[in-house]
This record gives sequence, structure tokens and C-alpha cells, in this order.
Amino acid sequence: MREKSGPFTSIRLFVYELKQDDPKKCTSRKLVRLGHATPLSRPSHVPRRAVVLNPLTQSVLTPRDRETAERGGVAVIDCSWTKVVEAFASRQRGVNRRLPYLVAANPVHHGRLFELSSLEAFAAALTILGHGDQARQIVGIYKWGPVFLALNQEPLAEYARAKSGTEVKAIENAYFMR
Repeated sequence: MREKSGPFTSIRLFVYELKQDDPKKCTSRKLVRLGHATPLSRPSHVPRRAVVLNPLTQSVLTPRDRETAERGGVAVIDCSWTKVVEAFASRQRGVNRRLPYLVAANPVHHGRLFELSSLEAFAAALTILGHGDQARQIVGIYKWGPVFLALNQEPLAEYARAKSGTEVKAIENAYFMR
């Protein structure tokens, strides 16, 4: 189901939280509390047609996933990066995609490649899927949020123009594998 929010159609955001992190630093909890995301009580509640951001899958998110996300939403499984393999050990329901490489701006993992917070993951996905207004809206809930978009502005813009997963991987290599 799509929701209207201002001048654009927003993509529904879903969070299944494993409660492995400090609740005071948990970005997904704040997204839920402020009404930007819908909490899920178990992994089986992830909509079948949602794009699930899964850092361990081989398939990379591309603009071609936009229609799927607009229909089914985007979901994150909020877990500790130290327990990510355990959290994603079983196949997740939905259309599993990993985000292309980006640099974290959150205070816990600042400057680290790929170790994004749930907020950063949602913002990156929304930007790649052509929903930059919604991405800018959600990052505004933290002072460091807009820094994430600024820090990754060039690769995000190129990822958003990519025509295929192969092209996204070439962009990753150009920016992060030097």
C-alpha cells in the first residue's frame, strides 16, 4: 500500500529489530517512534514483495528494484554488525538485495565502509530507488544524517543512474577498490 507524503509518493519502510544494540543509539527505533517506519514483530511478517536489505546476499540493489519497493516497501533486519552472519543465516522473506558500498557517517561506525546504521541503509536505498526527498526527510532526524548523504553523494548519484547490477559493481570498484 502506498502512502502520500507531501509532493511525492513514499516507499513504506519496515523494521524487524533483533534488539542487539544499545537502544539509545538504535536508529531504527527512532524511525519507528517518529512514524517513518513500521515495526515488525517477527521475520515472517516481512511483506513477501518487500525489498529486504541483506548485506550477505550477492544481488545488489539497483534502480530496477524501484517498482518492487514502491509496491512492497523496503525492510531492514536491525542487528549488531558483530552478529550479522547469525542474523542472516536463514533465508529472509522478500526480495533480498545488498546495498552497494558506501561509507558510514553514524557516530558508532563513522568512516567505515559498508557498516551502515539502519537509517543510513534506508536513506541509501531510497536514494538509489529515486526517492531522494524521502531519504533527505528521514536523515534529518539526526544531526549526522545529512552528512551521510553528503559523504556518499557522488557514488549514490551514480548508483541511482545504473542500469544493472553489473554496472553498480563497476561503480563500487571505481570508488572503493582503489
